[in-house]
Amino acid sequence: MTARAALLLLLVLLWAAPAQAGNIVAGEVTGEHELTLILAAPLDGAADWRGRAGVVERENPDVPLAVTAAALSPDGRELVLTLAEPVAGQGAYAVTLRAGPDGAAETFQVRKGVLAVLFSILISAALIQNFVFSRYLGLCIFFGASGRKETAVGMGFSFILVMTLSAVFVWAMYNFVLKPLHLQFLQVLTFVGIIAIFVQLLDTVLRKVNPFLFKKLGVYLVLITTNCIILAVPLILVDNAYDLWESLALALGSGAGFALALFLMACVRERLELADIPEAFRGLPIAFVVAGLFALAFLGFSGMSF
Repeated sequence: MTARAALLLLLVLLWAAPAQAGNIVAGEVTGEHELTLILAAPLDGAADWRGRAGVVERENPDVPLAVTAAALSPDGRELVLTLAEPVAGQGAYAVTLRAGPDGAAETFQVRKGVLAVLFSILISAALIQNFVFSRYLGLCIFFGASGRKETAVGMGFSFILVMTLSAVFVWAMYNFVLKPLHLQFLQVLTFVGIIAIFVQLLDTVLRKVNPFLFKKLGVYLVLITTNCIILAVPLILVDNAYDLWESLALALGSGAGFALALFLMACVRERLELADIPEAFRGLPIAFVVAGLFALAFLGFSGMSF
């Protein structure tokens, strides 16, 4: 009898949860400038809801976004807010809705679907904001390990592995240790230490498992520790308050973008060895020219939006 009563109480609580949350039961991004709220009870169609709605970004809660229009559906259960600025593909928004001039304000977080956000972060890090061709980071390893395709592939996979593992541990360390203890000022030192641990582990494994690749990578394998890209990713995920899955998407996208840049550069540099290049441009100078051309080509992704 007690078990049945407990089960009945749990069902009652689950049933009552949406009502306790407020009148807003759901929210989603429905357009480049639009946020849509689904309501439990109809709103007054004669009221000006544009002045009663406020929108801020999760990353910038102190900067309100201008609401240019607020359209209410005929049944009063769907409110579409039009913003002056475009909605970020991987952003989250806190929408505050006041039922009346003197009524209590209700806040609800609106964002795109989880898969859409993860896909947006992944593609943005790999192509749109490629760390090599768009942000010009990690160029030391980029030019040093892109002489041969097999070396570029090995370095690319090594980079993805170290990036992904360190992103997971950095996220956990920051959210469960540094942030609760108010030790955020130690984040750079902590992040470099975590990255160094995984690089040393990878160094040991490659030395035993694949000595040929270990010899080919040489000093550039150790330089992963101080690579600008692999340190920039933890700082970005901390600044944007990414959760675990978003951090993984950022790490995989950044690593895949770096591996892609390495492979493309290695393919061109192998063919350049057979080309008739002026003496003054042979070696590193022509590599810089090719990298500049790749950077111009990757500018074509800058207009993409998800």
